[in-house]
Amino acid sequence: MTSKRFIASVIASALFAGLGQAPALAQNTNTPGIDRAQQAISARIQQGMASGHITPSEARELLRRDRDIEIRENRFRADGNVTPQERQQLRGELDALAAEVERMMNNSEFNARPGMTPGIDNRRADLSQRIDEAIRSGRISQREAYRLQRRERDISRHEASFKSDGVVTQQERRQLRDEINQLSNDLDRMMRGERYERRG
Repeated sequence: MTSKRFIASVIASALFAGLGQAPALAQNTNTPGIDRAQQAISARIQQGMASGHITPSEARELLRRDRDIEIRENRFRADGNVTPQERQQLRGELDALAAEVERMMNNSEFNARPGMTPGIDNRRADLSQRIDEAIRSGRISQREAYRLQRRERDISRHEASFKSDGVVTQQERRQLRDEINQLSNDLDRMMRGERYERRG
């Protein structure tokens, strides 16, 4: 079992590594700073799940992104030399992922007043904007947009129902976040041209 001291140590190591300690290794395939950063992110995700700040579905999405970065890193290593540009790309992707994890960990939603859901409201607004942009750009069809918008309205109704007694419980917040995550994932699949799969 990972101790708090070990997690703190891993995070501190990753932060130190991120200060530009890797360039001396640019002539080969060693990427210790990147590897430490990935370990720190994984530890932080586990910490978030344990504390309840990160839901299992959110963790799955974060870990999927982490795996994508690792696959890219392995592809860069395949020719025997990870270039400075490739290292910079990997560090940029890891920085973005780490920032997303920290956003979830520091989410004021977790400590919000019982009947308030500012984090969920913001995520719903962002998702609605993404759907509108996908329609305008032609990346999804009108039929797909209708399905997504109908589910978006369902989430709004669920949220209103949960708020009706003046308290939104942690379980209700998690349900809303899971529904938003699933809708966001389905939007991403549609924009990639993959088959629509409605779950639940």
